[in-house]
Formats: sequence, structure tokens, C-alpha cells
Amino acid sequence: MPPLSLPLNLKWTPLNLKATATAPATNKVPEVPLPEKIRNSRILVLGGTGRVGGSTATALSNFCPDLQILVAGRNREKADALTAKLGCNSSFARVDIDDVNSLETALKSVDLVVHAAGPFQQAERCSVLEAAINTKTAYVDVCDDTSYAWRAKSLMSRALDANVPAITTGGIYPGVSNVMAAELVRAANESNDKPERLRFYYYTAGTGGAGPTILATSFLLLGEEVVAYNKGEKIRMKPYSGMLNVDFGKGIGIRDVYLLNLPEVRSAHEILGVPTVSARFGTAPFFWNWGMEAMTKLLPPEFLRDRNRVRSLVELFDPVVRTIDGIAGERVSMRVDLECASGRNTVGIFSHRRLSVSAGIATAAFALAILEGSTQPGVWFPEEPQGLPIEAREVLLKRASQGTFNFVMNRSPWMVETDPKEFGLGIYL
Repeated sequence: MPPLSLPLNLKWTPLNLKATATAPATNKVPEVPLPEKIRNSRILVLGGTGRVGGSTATALSNFCPDLQILVAGRNREKADALTAKLGCNSSFARVDIDDVNSLETALKSVDLVVHAAGPFQQAERCSVLEAAINTKTAYVDVCDDTSYAWRAKSLMSRALDANVPAITTGGIYPGVSNVMAAELVRAANESNDKPERLRFYYYTAGTGGAGPTILATSFLLLGEEVVAYNKGEKIRMKPYSGMLNVDFGKGIGIRDVYLLNLPEVRSAHEILGVPTVSARFGTAPFFWNWGMEAMTKLLPPEFLRDRNRVRSLVELFDPVVRTIDGIAGERVSMRVDLECASGRNTVGIFSHRRLSVSAGIATAAFALAILEGSTQPGVWFPEEPQGLPIEAREVLLKRASQGTFNFVMNRSPWMVETDPKEFGLGIYL
């Protein structure tokens, strides 16, 4: 697929773009001309035999075939099949992420580790990040858990002392969605407007083809009380409540979304300074939403927070989910809405036909940014300029949006919704 031509110029002007790619969604992305000194960097992908990790390894290889990619995962057969597809610059690495010696031995020989071995919910330690700091290895993860992300953030001083650059929550959502939010807020600030309300909306058909780990993550999140912010005040709500109908634009349409406890809510509130922030998620077919809502009412939170019980639940549901996935497809869409004091509302939308592909491309985009030196030593969220400077957001969004069929930023809602009605004189409803 040819590169998208995006008139971003983020350093000087607010991001206001519309990018459309109608080619079939594949893992193929255009090559990136990396500087000679990092073209042969060695990257370890933990969870490399899973859907997200494998997709990330594939995207990295497509972005730069000279990269040396080590695939680590539980399934040696899957790893061998992936490395055979990636070619001679890839190989299997046997790593036990629960064994400090195994982790540190593997990390000593690489330049960057991509941690995609979820689920991150209910994990007691950030063992991979700690090993990365101990071995002075650059790091990025696809964490989607609030507690884990802020535990990673607590290792800031150690990462600074070790001169290690690290990004947590560096996937598609959270990850690219954080960067989209940061750009909407920046554009508002540059217009001397005051951001007041930020809302993250996510939709995925089925599990998005992302496998049992995503299913486990969804169940574990149902056991977490939702934290959101209203006019600067932290509020707590039931998971999978507060349903809204949200228009994700062409190719997705109007979908039901529900409150979930996601890390970008707190990071956007504290880092971007928006007083009201929330995040909602929905899936399809519609009865999956009903089932998720029913689970929060029928099962005690302690059950849903138990990784072993959830693993058993996933094994029970996985065959049915895979069958439905084959029918529902795996489209994914993110919509980020910002409301300002002036009454001005702006929206960003990112839609792709395959979550399993798009998540890997997004994660690979963060990995390349770190290799290129965009990230300062320390542990950062994607919206922090020390993790991804403003001028580097242009490149990241361009890379991450490869294969999207609808990618727009900094537009009025009526411009991106499915069927806006014009009543004359430029008035749309």
C-alpha cells in the first residue's frame, strides 16, 4: 500500500486532516527509511505468538526489513511459522516473563523490548519494565490497565537514572487514541480556547480478531469499578453502565458504547488538564453487549478480577466467540471528542477493517519512534511530549493510520457523522 499523503505540519499548525485509505486491510505497510545506525536494531517482541504481538512483529518487519526481530511466545510452532514468514532477520527467543533471569538474559542482547504479553489486568509487578531498566533496554508496552500503567509510571526515577526511554499504553487504544486527544487539546489551546470535556469512544466487532487475550482483558475490566472525571472531581461508576449511542462515521455507523475503566482517562485528565474525561467501549453483535452487562450484574467483582477464573471463562467462551468473530468481522473504530468553553466541539475518528492488523501497526509506530530517539529517558504516556514530542506526532499518526478506511482529525461532529442533515444556511443536525 502506498504511503498516505497527510498535510499535517503539526509543529506549526493545528492538526486538521482527512485521510482515507480504501485498499484492502493487510499487514503490509510502506517501508520507513530509518537512519543507518538503527536500521539493524534488535527488537524483542514478548507475546509474539499472540495476535497483537505477532501483528506488531509483522508490521515492524514491513516498516523496516533490516530490523532484527526476536519473537518470544508460548507457542513454538506459531513462532516458527511467523519467523519463517518474516524471513532471515527474525528468530524465536525462549523467554519466561515470570523469571527475572530469563528476562534479563534476553534483554541484554536487544535494543528495544515490546511487551505485548497481556493481559495486564491484576498483574502484581511490572517485571518486564523493571528488567528493561536493569539492562538499560528501551521499552514500550500495550498495557490497557490503569493500575499497571501507573505502577509503570512509578518507576520513572529508576528509568531516568538508567537513561532508559519507556512508553506505557503504547498500542492502538490506549496509545494512538491518547495522541489524537493530545492533538485536539493542543489545537484548542492554540486557538485560545479552554478544553472542558474529553470523551473516548471505542468500537470493535466481536473481539476484533485479537484472540483470547483480548477476551480475558474484557472480562477482567468488568470486575473493575470505572473511574472518570467530572469538572475535576473523580467519580466512580459501575462497569459497563452509562450506555450511549455514538456515531463512528462511515463504515461503522451508530453503535452502543458503555463505560469501562481505561488508563487514558486518568492520564488525559492529569497530563492534558481536561477537567471532564471518560471512556466507553462497545462491541457487536449487540447481544455481546447484553452479555457483558449481564456479567457485571450476575458475577461478583471478585470473580471477574481473578485471573485464573477468567482464564477458565475464556476457555469456555472462546470457541463460540471465534465462530461469531467469523461472522461479525473485526472492524475497529475510535472516536475522540473534545468540547471547549466557547462551545466549539472537535472530533477525531480512526477506523480500520481489522483490529488485529491495526493494533500491530500502531504498536510498531511507537516502537519506531523510540528507536528514532523521540522518547526521552523516563516512563511516559503517549500524550506526554517527553514520550512523544509534538513534532513526532505527525510521523506516528501517519504510520499508525496505514490501512484505515476513515481517519479524520480536528473536525466538527457534523462533518464526520454518518448522515448529517442540512437544513439550509450551513446548518446541520
